[in-house]
Amino acid sequence: MFETVLFPIDQSREAMETASKALELARSHGSRLIILSVVQAERPEMDDPEAVAVLLNRAREQVEQAGLPCEVLERKGKPAFVICDVADELNVDLIVMGTRGVNLEGDSESTAARVIQLAPCPVLVVP
Repeated sequence: MFETVLFPIDQSREAMETASKALELARSHGSRLIILSVVQAERPEMDDPEAVAVLLNRAREQVEQAGLPCEVLERKGKPAFVICDVADELNVDLIVMGTRGVNLEGDSESTAARVIQLAPCPVLVVP
């Protein structure tokens, strides 16, 4: 049902909890999992490159240990817009993301709420 699942990841501690849900869903559907990290071009100081690299490696290892195909992407821009653009570009069937990630967009609306509004596919939000 879900051939391709997009998992946007950030530096929040909840990210790895959400990763296990994305992995579980991808495994049950035999999906390809794409892990996406978005660095804000206007506020790069908010993203620690070392921390992002460690987080992406941990997530990739977790997926590979489960024996699932995985791709890791890093993009720059406003997270909600980049997530939706990547989902559209790669014809993603489902986006799996957490509700309590780091909101780097500097506004009161969460990234998850904006993705739900703009996404070209279903969005599963993990509390």
